[in-house]
Amino acid sequence: MRGQGPNASALVQQWIHYADLEIAPMACTAAFSVLGISKQNKQLLDRAVAELQKLLEVLDGHLKLRTYLVGEAVTLADVTVACSLLLPYKYVLDQGLRSTYTNVTRWFLTCINQPEFKAVLGPVKLCGQSPGGGALNVELKVPAACPTEELSEQRQQTEPPPKSASQLKKEAKKKEKLEKFQQKKEKSQQQRQGEKKPKAEKEKKDLGVITYDIPTRPGEKKDVTSPMPDSYSPQYVEAAWYQWWESQGFFKPEYGRRSISEPNPRGLFMMCIPPPNVTGSLHLGHALTNAIQDSLTRWHRMRGETTLWNPGCDHAGIATQVVVEKKLWKEQGKTRHDLGREAFIEAVWKWKNEKGDRIYHQLKKLGASMDWDRACFTMDPKLSYAVQEAFIRLHEEGVIYRSKRLVNWSCTLNSAISDIEVDKKELTGLTLLPVPGYKEKVEFGVLVSFAYKIEGSDDEVVVATTRIETMLGDTAVAVHPEDPRYRHLHGRRVLHPFTGRLLPVVCDDFVDMEFGTGAVKITPAHDPNDYEVGLRHGLEFVNIMDENGYLVNVPPPFLGMKRFDARRAVLEALKKKGHFREVKDNPMVVPVCSRSKDVVEPLLKPQWYVRCDTMARGAAEAVRRGDLRIVPDFHLKTWFNWMDNIRDWCISRQLWWGHRIPAYFVTVNDPSIPPGEDTDGKYWVSGRSEQEAKEKAAKVFKVTPDKISLRQDEDVLDTWFSSGLFPFSIFGWPNPSEDLQVFYPGTLLETGHDILFFWVARMVMLGLKLTGKLPFREVYLHAVVRDAHGRKMSKSLGNVIDPLDVITGITLEGLHAQLLDSNLDAVEIERAKQGQKSDYPGGIPECGTDALRFALCAYTAQGRDINLDVNRILGYRHFCNKLWNATKFAIRGLGDGFQPQPIPELALKESLVDRWILSRLSHAVELCDTGFQAYDFPGITTAIYNFWLYELCDIYLECLKPVFAGSDEAAIKTARNVLYTCLDAGLRLLSPFMPFVTEELFQRLPRRSSASDPLSICVTSYPTTEQYHWRNEGLDRIVDFMLSIVRAVRSLRADYNLTKTKTDCYLQCLDSDTAETVAQCSEYICTLSSSKQVLVLEPGQAPPPGCAVGIVSDRCTVHLLLKAGPVTEAVRALCLSTVFVYSWILPLRVTSRETRVSSL
Repeated sequence: MRGQGPNASALVQQWIHYADLEIAPMACTAAFSVLGISKQNKQLLDRAVAELQKLLEVLDGHLKLRTYLVGEAVTLADVTVACSLLLPYKYVLDQGLRSTYTNVTRWFLTCINQPEFKAVLGPVKLCGQSPGGGALNVELKVPAACPTEELSEQRQQTEPPPKSASQLKKEAKKKEKLEKFQQKKEKSQQQRQGEKKPKAEKEKKDLGVITYDIPTRPGEKKDVTSPMPDSYSPQYVEAAWYQWWESQGFFKPEYGRRSISEPNPRGLFMMCIPPPNVTGSLHLGHALTNAIQDSLTRWHRMRGETTLWNPGCDHAGIATQVVVEKKLWKEQGKTRHDLGREAFIEAVWKWKNEKGDRIYHQLKKLGASMDWDRACFTMDPKLSYAVQEAFIRLHEEGVIYRSKRLVNWSCTLNSAISDIEVDKKELTGLTLLPVPGYKEKVEFGVLVSFAYKIEGSDDEVVVATTRIETMLGDTAVAVHPEDPRYRHLHGRRVLHPFTGRLLPVVCDDFVDMEFGTGAVKITPAHDPNDYEVGLRHGLEFVNIMDENGYLVNVPPPFLGMKRFDARRAVLEALKKKGHFREVKDNPMVVPVCSRSKDVVEPLLKPQWYVRCDTMARGAAEAVRRGDLRIVPDFHLKTWFNWMDNIRDWCISRQLWWGHRIPAYFVTVNDPSIPPGEDTDGKYWVSGRSEQEAKEKAAKVFKVTPDKISLRQDEDVLDTWFSSGLFPFSIFGWPNPSEDLQVFYPGTLLETGHDILFFWVARMVMLGLKLTGKLPFREVYLHAVVRDAHGRKMSKSLGNVIDPLDVITGITLEGLHAQLLDSNLDAVEIERAKQGQKSDYPGGIPECGTDALRFALCAYTAQGRDINLDVNRILGYRHFCNKLWNATKFAIRGLGDGFQPQPIPELALKESLVDRWILSRLSHAVELCDTGFQAYDFPGITTAIYNFWLYELCDIYLECLKPVFAGSDEAAIKTARNVLYTCLDAGLRLLSPFMPFVTEELFQRLPRRSSASDPLSICVTSYPTTEQYHWRNEGLDRIVDFMLSIVRAVRSLRADYNLTKTKTDCYLQCLDSDTAETVAQCSEYICTLSSSKQVLVLEPGQAPPPGCAVGIVSDRCTVHLLLKAGPVTEAVRALCLSTVFVYSWILPLRVTSRETRVSSL
């Protein structure tokens, strides 16, 4: 009957609370009115019905894809919620209403037909009111077995009738209103009697913004001797700490040890950052990556491990070149070709030196605890040498080779691009899209059918295509060998209407007989599938397009046309020749270059390739053997699918910015040696210098070096190639170094799942190939961040948010202004502005770094996507304020001369609530430890949040107020030590996620030992279960039961408007054990429920008349004394009968934490 595992148990608890506090009160209000047990006023009844409908909508949505509330079997969550809905389903929800909530009704019927339910309840008859009748407007007969008939007769015989609960509540509200009115009247009279003074205008002050103004030089420790501000302010808290952390060397692996080579019994942790592009600034996706990585790094550092988180930046070949080219054209009206290669590269370096540090600034603002002395840039000499060495070694082994194949070509960039740089734009039919270089939009999403005439016959075969211009490069027509419609065409040829070529009809299994006409035009030089068909059948490869998208190798009038101008021209020419058959809408995917927004064209180009099959097998086997672990494991299917079906990797790019390929084309000045072709690998040599390459070529062709002429390849290497070497190139590979020996292989690679293949797989393959070692032991893949609507982050949508804007806040006008500095065109800017106005009408409030980090980690379930609402991050800023105020109160309670114990330990004088909070602290420590081990960041953040907010602040600190106000010095001393232990450990638990506020508060607490305690919280020890071992589940259940009583009292106080009035509370227990349990908690119940006094009645002892009743469990009832007459006995009787049902369905003892059923 319990959820499986801690996460499921927590969900069960939440549903029980939800039933107790939300569903049951509304369900009873609605049902009691139908049954005639209590007469509610219309306003209260309408509100209860509306609330009940909202609750049912929530349940219906939750159960849409689930059979049960938690897990795949009945749990206490289902039992409790079903019982709370029992009365509505029997007396309120008629057939018409039930049909509105089909998922809830299906689940409810499943529950009540469980054997455990039926054994107690028997068959449950649902409300039989006819559809649309409205059960709340009709008098229903209560079954004869129901005790309410007798109670109704008693009510009629008694004169005058006792006041009902609703009447008492109404009277209490009326009296409260009269008192307020009288107070206002008296105040008004006093003002009229006195002199009328003009009101001074209140100075508007934003209390949330407080700044740290004490002069502190960068690197000096922040002054924490001044009084704490009244409230938490991110600007105040985050000032000065990061520079001090850096100056003290806390982030360096050498901190606290003589040498990094010195063995550390606690272990070693090394992780490198996924190097962000140097082109601009981080977005919230980067912030998520760094929040997770920094929390892990800080946790390992606090565990005492030798810890290195290595920073770095990627040169981002295409992205950087595009940015600088646009800047060059905007400012000087020049292209890179106007400058020349050397001058352009100098311009890129200048831009990088001016703008490239922005990312490092952002990372520091995020609190990233990296060793900045080890920061690397992929174009640095050290890393460039590693890239050169890797290429040469792989080329010499034959792993890298030259070949002419189809590539993704951007005509705007004049370069091949990788698959990750291709966006797939899905179309449902005819769509006009803008294409760079064309004034008018181009038509996509249509299927054009035309006919080829059969050679020597009047027959024809009709084919269809979405790219009609490519028919100029057709070299065959393919049909399925089993298609009976075309058997007579096997071995025949068709005539091309424009080129005059005779195209063979080939048979190939790849043809889908059901699609179109079942005949397919084959253009091997311009389509990936056709390319494979061309290789299988030895077809001619006719390239009809140059690098700029102009048509070549075609007859007039198409020769020299731009590709999409030719699209219209070919269509018109087919119509004139009578070959056109039809055009119709066709759903399709258009490949678009993410950098240039150009439509990607498959082109045959000679390029450099990495042979991946053998390396991929090694990477796949490493995972299968368990040498490399991928978390979450549902990504394994993707991993093996890629590794087992890998294709060779195109690594050359037609750019200027990047690592120029160290390969040279050889020309031999000897007539006996024929000139070579570009695709002939024999005529290409690689070398660390031109001289080395010349000597290699001389040996290959057996001539003297003076007869060798070399031309270095103009292309640069794919950025992913240098990034694939990052885990070992940052340590100086191939040259030996202490860092390489100590920190390679690394411990963990943490990144988004979207680059599992593009980066992670290539690091594993290249690491194994070049070093013989895996680059890391584990890979943790987090979800991809999307906006609150589930959309991908895109500048043109206006939903790409700079983390610094969330940290410091920004107005809507400020967000708009940022768009003007981007590379978006006018139409995209306007669309982005509308998106920003819709999502952030008031701008983004100041949230602070700690709130942003905590929110990102709290969102990080082990799934694929995170729909992040920026406004929800503000809630965690309020949590920071709660920490701030709690610590301020605690410091006052500790007193000026307080000296904590040398080590946290029990004094054996602790009160019940002292021992309970230590038990809860121990539980939080346990959850954090298991959470970090399992990368369960929501589990960790939830455990810390619940401990601080719901246990320490809401309960323990409230219980301490009477203690600190009392005169029992021994109790005060004990409570102070327990409070300090909770603060100290609680801040350390939170520190990896909220480093700034925890450092600020930690520095203001006294130390256990000023001589030996670490200087900063970031280098203190993380709490462990060995040190905090005071978990007491029995005690937890007692306090949990106590809190259910408190909630019941608070609910009654709210119902009767007694929020400002203290009154007596009577607890009626059905047995002595429960009475004894409640008695030891009575003082705490009194404090937490704001009662005048709490009296525990003996079993059988009746409460005084005039009490409101609240049900805590089957063995305890709350009676809250009101100032009016007695509460209606019918309400009490029906509540007790409901509890009777609960006691049978929930056979566990009332002390069991999972069985609370309170405040009906």
